[in-house]
Amino acid sequence: MWLCIAGSDAQAQRIGPIQSPILTIDSERLFSESAFGQRVVSEFEERGAELAAENRRIEEELSLEEKDLTEKRATMPAPEFRELADAFDEKVQVTRRTQDAKTRDLNVALEGRRVVFLNAAAPILEQLMREAGAAVILERRSIFLSSNAIDVTRTAIDRLDTVLGDGSDAPEQ
Repeated sequence: MWLCIAGSDAQAQRIGPIQSPILTIDSERLFSESAFGQRVVSEFEERGAELAAENRRIEEELSLEEKDLTEKRATMPAPEFRELADAFDEKVQVTRRTQDAKTRDLNVALEGRRVVFLNAAAPILEQLMREAGAAVILERRSIFLSSNAIDVTRTAIDRLDTVLGDGSDAPEQ
């Protein structure tokens, strides 16, 4: 429900869900329930699933290679086997580091998209603050007790969806 506070011209300009010097927001919900956040999460879940499938494929290949190496052990001189085993161990370590780096890169990219989202959300949140006459928006999870009346998360999500849509045209971070 939107309220218009009558009085001075400045007050008449303040239209918002509430009038309070302090507002709260659940930033996790802001991201996860917005069209932008839902698109990003979906995109990164897909990329994560592709990486997981790649990891399973690599694991299967390495498992087969290890089995083959184990079978060769009985028919090879120890020094030759040790050379093959060491090369295999190095391959496993390099593969693990490479796949771990891909996972880290994916997480960094997701955090980058969150930063893009929050930067795009800032003007909208500032407008909500002005409309409510607020001086601050606090993270809801950091507050021990508050009235739900000062939580503007839903209003912010609605406005973000209107202004940003799914954010598919937002610049990459």
